[in-house]
Amino acid sequence: MWSLILRAGTIGAMTNPARPTQRLVLVDGSSYLYRAFHAMPDLRVDSSDPTSNPTGAVRGMINMMNALRKEMVQGEQITYGVCVFDAPGPTFRDVLYPEYKATRSRMPDDLRVQIAPIHELVALMGWKVLSVPDVEADDVIATLADCAARQSIEVVVSSGDKDLSQLVNEHITIIDTMNGKRRDVAGVLAEFGVPPSLMVDLQTLVGDTVDNVPGVEKVGPKTAAKWLLEYGSLDNLMAHAGDIKGVAGENLRKAADWLPKGRALVTMKRDCDLSGYTAYSDGRPDFAALVLQGEHAVQLLDFYQRYGFKALLAASQKNNGTSKTSAKPAFQPSAQLDDLFSDPPLVATPNDSIASRKNYETILTMTQLNQWLTRLQGAPIAALDTETDSVHDMLARLVGISFAVKETQQEGDVVHAAYVPLRHSYPDAPAQLAVSEVLAAIQPWLEDASKLKVGQHTKYDRHVLATAGIEVRGYAHDTMLQSYVLEVHKGHGLESLAQRHLGRTGVSFEGLCGKGAKQMTIGQVAVDLVSNYACEDADMTLAVHHVLWPRLELDPKLRSVYELEMASSEALFRMERNGVLIDAERLKEQSKNLGKRIVTLEAQAHDLAGQPFNLASPKQIGEIFFDKLGLPVVKKTATGAPSTDEEVLEKLALDYPLPAKLLEYRGLAKLKNTYTDKLATLANPRTGRVHTHYGQAIAVTGRLSSTDPNLQNIPVRTTEGRMVREAFIAASGKQIASADYSQIELRIMAHLSGDESLLAAFRSGLDVHKATAAEVFGVAVESVSSEQRRYAKTINFGLIYGMSSFGLARNLGIDTKAAAAYIDRYFQRYPGVKRYMDETRTQAKTQGYVETVMGRRLYLPEINSPNGPRRAGAERAAINAPMQGTAADLIKLAMCEVQRVLDAQQRATKLIMQVHDELVFEAPDNEIDWLRLEIPRVMAGVATLKVPLLAEIGVGKNWDEAH
Repeated sequence: MWSLILRAGTIGAMTNPARPTQRLVLVDGSSYLYRAFHAMPDLRVDSSDPTSNPTGAVRGMINMMNALRKEMVQGEQITYGVCVFDAPGPTFRDVLYPEYKATRSRMPDDLRVQIAPIHELVALMGWKVLSVPDVEADDVIATLADCAARQSIEVVVSSGDKDLSQLVNEHITIIDTMNGKRRDVAGVLAEFGVPPSLMVDLQTLVGDTVDNVPGVEKVGPKTAAKWLLEYGSLDNLMAHAGDIKGVAGENLRKAADWLPKGRALVTMKRDCDLSGYTAYSDGRPDFAALVLQGEHAVQLLDFYQRYGFKALLAASQKNNGTSKTSAKPAFQPSAQLDDLFSDPPLVATPNDSIASRKNYETILTMTQLNQWLTRLQGAPIAALDTETDSVHDMLARLVGISFAVKETQQEGDVVHAAYVPLRHSYPDAPAQLAVSEVLAAIQPWLEDASKLKVGQHTKYDRHVLATAGIEVRGYAHDTMLQSYVLEVHKGHGLESLAQRHLGRTGVSFEGLCGKGAKQMTIGQVAVDLVSNYACEDADMTLAVHHVLWPRLELDPKLRSVYELEMASSEALFRMERNGVLIDAERLKEQSKNLGKRIVTLEAQAHDLAGQPFNLASPKQIGEIFFDKLGLPVVKKTATGAPSTDEEVLEKLALDYPLPAKLLEYRGLAKLKNTYTDKLATLANPRTGRVHTHYGQAIAVTGRLSSTDPNLQNIPVRTTEGRMVREAFIAASGKQIASADYSQIELRIMAHLSGDESLLAAFRSGLDVHKATAAEVFGVAVESVSSEQRRYAKTINFGLIYGMSSFGLARNLGIDTKAAAAYIDRYFQRYPGVKRYMDETRTQAKTQGYVETVMGRRLYLPEINSPNGPRRAGAERAAINAPMQGTAADLIKLAMCEVQRVLDAQQRATKLIMQVHDELVFEAPDNEIDWLRLEIPRVMAGVATLKVPLLAEIGVGKNWDEAH
């Protein structure tokens, strides 16, 4: 986030005339700096030099501290202000328990070098900075909070750390700065199920996986809270531990010796000696030494200059009436880039005294609507957002619609936003314009391609409006996709984007509608509340666009990827809208047959075990496998119990019949429960078809995800899995066609590596697996056996995914030395592949990301991790991601080009699915011959690589026949 703005209404709610007027605000600086670091882009002192010192966390900290100070003043003046950071080195907890925090990753170097500047910055902003050795920041906060509360000073702790909830009492409140959540006594009880006085006991029972503090095995917060409310305390619970039944009771009693140490680890120290770090009076911290100061303006100017914060420097000079035009900073970062990171204006909420700054409007008359249509017609670009009654895009009905535009006026840029409520129904709801009247009025603007529009996840809004009879044109931008291309490794929701790029936290959907069983639909919420929420969404969408789009414009490769994503969104919208026809009767018959098979397998498993048992119970399976049958333990779970996961079953199944039977049972049960029982129920009642949802901003490689139903995970290597595809059928007079790329990732590897032998194999049209087998085994291509080809195929695809000799040995069923020898021989024959892999690893370590052929960036945050397994995983991803990502780019290019050709030739053929590297069509019988010739040609021509692209097509009455 570039600044963090707490809701003024939340802070104001804490103001109470009956409370003391003195207030201490304690900032969890360590929590703040980590959040700032991970939320910000990779900023540098010199934006043109990626090796210069990083400044992203510093920049985020500036905005977060500024926003906190501004917002606290909205409620009640801060009297005392302290920002507490962890000190370097071990603490008393490390002495008590050497494994404490042993599983935490080492602090990133780029963050470590920013800590000293952040300490300096916070002090210059007027806050007392404390960093005390041998204890944690939480302990210092606990000591100061407890001492202040005993003096009836109101305490607000600003932190996202839930563990601090143990401090809460009538004088101490925790504010979660990420989402505005307030934890007072009632809030702690509501969130955790116990009052603050029992939070230490709750944490002791549950443990802390982040800090590597064990709790009671398999006891979660709900069980712990139930016990504590029943017995009153952990001590009383342990006194009655013998009364607790079942496995939970056994685990509780087993943990009895550990729990005292666990409690000592999770309990915050409230008596830290701070005498060497702040003034003391009468044996306790002197709060007079902790008074929040004003900013040190001149020193801050120097600080901004040293770290290249050009916009902040200019703003501070203007505000303080100073000028340093004669003094140039040591570095001159890009003015365009720095302007993107300038502080946003404070955003008010409905109960702010400055609410008029928003220029938000609720449209309840045609006069208002017509005035807004005039404004929209004249806007260079407008944000558009819908409010609906469902998250399912094909089922959702329009409840309201909002707009936002930015206008340049004499006093500067002004954002106007408006909400048109349409279907709010609750007692005393205001009269609203008729849906048909509103849609008829706005349809010309919505369908005018020359009127540019921006949205957040525009594909969803297009479905909602299409269901209402409007085909939106002119969607020029999508902020979700802008973020996806620029920062694929971060969140792309509007709330996340607004926090990161605007320093704004808007009203959340749950904050508006509630959550769980009591959640209301948007149409049941008061119009004025929804209006503010909807206007805010449109406003923030427009603002985020004005931040992200200039960054894309500056990078031609990323801009090209973004344009592909926008075109793909259009094609996917149409594909989702088309849907696919499902044979419900065939699925019903398949479910019936699978049910019989599953019952038979269950009986066979019972016979092999020598007793009945629950095939879905890991505990019972473990008892049968390891206690009764004495099967070898392959690996253990995190709690030390023998594992029975799928990987273990697959290994044991090679030698023992029961695990093999269990694997077969699980596979069929999953197939039945996930697909044959449910597919037909997912058909849209209006169209009679199944309309999957393609998630476009999910996978970091650029691949699509598929949900409701998930078409990507239908198993195709088993007979039963392929049978499911038989239920995907064409309408009468039509057929299903399936077109996919042949060996696409191997072709991409040949292109990227430039290996001459691999290029020659593809250019000559050879069977690449046979060609590899001939190279590796030293035989003529025509003499390669089927077994040798299988080995070569495993090697080819295994190396793409970074498979080790151990992994290859396991896949081929050979020893590790033989597998290593095959890999060595492969690299001797294909030295270009080895060179590409080595260079890619080095490049990834240097810049932190790799790229696809098109320039899509794939970030690797663990590539320089001190954790060996994580680093090795990132290195494997560095090799594979460019291939997977390029394959994703190619199928998107193909999808868009195929749709363009279908439109240009006015074909009746429709794209109905995209699954991995495959496009699926529903085509009239009279277009099948054209399809067989044209689609492979179009797909092969979407990009020029060093090897030819090859697309193959099949046709049938159903999806399975088309393969």
